[in-house]
Amino acid sequence: MLTERKKCAPDFAKSSLPVSWVTMKLSLASEHRAISYKVLTELVTPRPIAWVSTLNEDGSVNLAPYSFFNVFGSKPPLLIFGAGDKSPGVPKDTVRNILREKEYVINLVDEANAEAMNLSAASLPYGDSELELNGCSLAESEGIRTPRIAEAPAALECRLHSVQLIEENRIVLGLGDKVWVQDGILDPETHYLNPEAYQVIGRMQGPDGYIHCNDRFQMAWPKV
Repeated sequence: MLTERKKCAPDFAKSSLPVSWVTMKLSLASEHRAISYKVLTELVTPRPIAWVSTLNEDGSVNLAPYSFFNVFGSKPPLLIFGAGDKSPGVPKDTVRNILREKEYVINLVDEANAEAMNLSAASLPYGDSELELNGCSLAESEGIRTPRIAEAPAALECRLHSVQLIEENRIVLGLGDKVWVQDGILDPETHYLNPEAYQVIGRMQGPDGYIHCNDRFQMAWPKV
């Protein structure tokens, strides 16, 4: 049986006593390090998905999804995603390609492309293209050689800023430039989003948890 969750209330700010309903404590950097991935991916949700296309050494296209991802700034456009190593000291194919080519494309994922995105998460030998599994087609980028996914609702051309290696995590920092957006998603004059035309999905808990992002609400910016 689930207990009722508490919520913040402005009146508590007047109290001098700390208020806490935390009932579990985990030490992810030490005692519970072995379950850190499980706990983090279950609690930090929903997460946007970076569907990253890169060039293999032979010019074929690698395509893989990453949900340790977000935008971290706009001046300049800074996009960051994280990729664990394939094996100790060995980067995943996506990072291997980015380190060599210094460029990549972050394609965003909507409901129409959910299955194709999931198929591209399959572990394939280096050089085998995920596009042969999921049937996606390619479209030329403008500022870089790496192509984007034609079916993606939006795609961002990125140039590598740096890759930070923190133990087994490789954090990829990219500077975005050209952004491709399907017609109808952004107003051509105001550039405001049309939510009905942009049905993105996000990652949730476990190896197979996803969420639709079409149940939205608005709150006015606070005035104090």
